[in-house]
Amino acid sequence: MAAYIIRRVLVNVLVFMVISIGIFVLVRLAPGDPVRMMVDPEQMRGGGAAFIEAKRRELGLDQPVVAQYGHWLAGALRGDLGYSYVGHRPVGEVLGERVGPTLQLMGAALAVALLVAVALGVAAAVRRNTAVDYGATVLGLAAVSVPPFFLGIIGIFVFSLQLGLLPSAGMTTPGDGGPLDQLQHLVLPGLILAFVTAGPFTRYVRGGLVDELGADYVRTAEAKGASPARVVLRHALRNSLIPLITVVMYQIPQMLAGAVVIEQVFAWPGMGQLAVSSIGQHDYPVIVGFALYVAVLVLVCNLIADILYAAVDPRVSLR
Repeated sequence: MAAYIIRRVLVNVLVFMVISIGIFVLVRLAPGDPVRMMVDPEQMRGGGAAFIEAKRRELGLDQPVVAQYGHWLAGALRGDLGYSYVGHRPVGEVLGERVGPTLQLMGAALAVALLVAVALGVAAAVRRNTAVDYGATVLGLAAVSVPPFFLGIIGIFVFSLQLGLLPSAGMTTPGDGGPLDQLQHLVLPGLILAFVTAGPFTRYVRGGLVDELGADYVRTAEAKGASPARVVLRHALRNSLIPLITVVMYQIPQMLAGAVVIEQVFAWPGMGQLAVSSIGQHDYPVIVGFALYVAVLVLVCNLIADILYAAVDPRVSLR
C-alpha cells in the first residue's frame, strides 16, 4: 500500500500543477480589470489613466500570462500565494482566517448527515415498500432537488423571523461569542447543509443494505438463530457501508459548493463568502488561492477514499 500511496501522491502533484495552470489562466482571462476596481470614478477625470498603468506595472499585470504564472509559481513553491489586491494582506493569511468557520460548518453538517442517512437508510431497507421506505425516498429526493438557498431563506423566515428561536446571520452575536451562542448560530445553517448532503447518502445506504440483506451469509446467520438486529447492524450494514465510504469522500468537495451558498445566505464568515466577494472585486490572488484549496481537497479526498475502501474491504487490492 505504501508504494501505491507514493505513486498516487506523485500523480496528484502533476495533476495539481496542470490544475494550477488552468485556474491561473482562466482567472486572468475573465472579464474585468482589478486595477480599475481600485480607482475612484472621480479620479478618471484627472490622472486616472496614469494611475491604472502604474498600478498594473506594480502588480505585474502588464506582463504576459506565462510570465505572471512563472512569478506566481516561484512564490507558491515557497508557500507565498501573493497578496490580496483588496486587503493588501497575504493570501494564505486571508484564507487561513476563513478555513476554520467553513470546516466547522461542514464538519457539523457531515456528522448530522451521516447519522440521519444511516438511520433512514436502514429503516427504509428493512421496511421495503412500506410508508417508511416511501417517506425516506421522498426526503432523499427532496434533499437533492431543493436548492440550498431556498431552504436557507425558508429556515430564516420560519425559525428566525416567525418563531424567533435561532439567529438568522453571522457566526456569533456581537458582545457574546460564547460556546452556546456559537452553537445557536451553527444550528440552522448546519442543519440545512446536512439535509442537502444526507439525500444521496440515504439512497446509497438503502440500496447497499437491500443488496446485502439478500446475500447468502445473511440467510445463514438467520438460520443459526441470530437476532434480526444483529443480522442487520452487525453483518449486513457493515458490508453495505463500503460504497458509502467512497461516496462520502467524493461528496466532501461538493459540500464546499453547498457551503458557499449557505455562507452567503447566513452571512457565515467562511471561505465561500470570501470567494464570492473576491470574485466581485476581481481579487485574482485570493480567487486562485481558493480554487487551489478546493483542488487539493478533491485530490486528497480521492486518495483517502481509495485507501479506506481497501482498508474496509480486504478483497480490494491497491496496486
